[in-house]
Amino acid sequence: MNTLLELTQVGIEFNTAKGSFRALRDVNLKIKQGEYISLIGHSGCGKSTVLNIVAGLLQATEGGVVLNGKEVNEPGPERAVVFQNHSLLPWLSAYQNVELAVKQVFKGKKSRAEMKDWIEHNLELVHMTHAMHKRPDEISGGMKQRVGIARALAMEPDVLLMDEPFGALDALTRAHLQDSLMEIQRDLNNTVIMITHDVDEAVLLSDRIVMMTNGPAATIGEILDVDLERPRNRIELADDPRYNHFRHEVLSFLYEKQKKVDHTTSAVKKANTEKKPAVKPVNEKVA
Repeated sequence: MNTLLELTQVGIEFNTAKGSFRALRDVNLKIKQGEYISLIGHSGCGKSTVLNIVAGLLQATEGGVVLNGKEVNEPGPERAVVFQNHSLLPWLSAYQNVELAVKQVFKGKKSRAEMKDWIEHNLELVHMTHAMHKRPDEISGGMKQRVGIARALAMEPDVLLMDEPFGALDALTRAHLQDSLMEIQRDLNNTVIMITHDVDEAVLLSDRIVMMTNGPAATIGEILDVDLERPRNRIELADDPRYNHFRHEVLSFLYEKQKKVDHTTSAVKKANTEKKPAVKPVNEKVA
């Protein structure tokens, strides 16, 4: 399978009041069509900086990013971003929020009827057709994030970039959205790059986990291939020794090879010092 996206010797420095600060150095990564990649590491390791460079929101000081043979140097609809904050316009309905992106990308390419069908199709993908005419203040946090994902998918991006998309959600809503995302990725063969602090989430969703070294001058420390068969079932994986092996490998990197002196602000440490089961079963209904 050919490489879709390539980062080559990517590095970046920022000018600060205290002088130059090197956030990243020598980041090299090749991503194939349909891969699900997770970026994980301690706070300050440059995960969001990598994502923003791929999105075209930041320019690398050294090296560069190539997508489909073209250099990335500005934002574009072929790279859709889903942030932790849903970023929906509060005065528009769910349908209208998705429509805004569709009109921007497909104006002059799709008829009004085709755009309507496309908007409804993408809302259906995230199970939001029943609430498509409700405004953000009339729906739950999980539903808002579903609309944000629908808006991103409706742009038909080559790469879906997700910056801790489920970080602000409760555990049950998060689990349901993870399952929905796995279904969507299976059906559409999307290429996804996701930032997460949750080790279980990374192992459950990913084809490869990219583990970042501590900053400053952070880089890729290790890449873990997660060769668990798809589709993946979180209940069945709870007792799968391979799942727990991959989980152990990530934890070993974070807390032995890249041990951080102050873990008090690390969501990863909090999530993984509670001796929770490998995968938390979901056996409650969500309204």
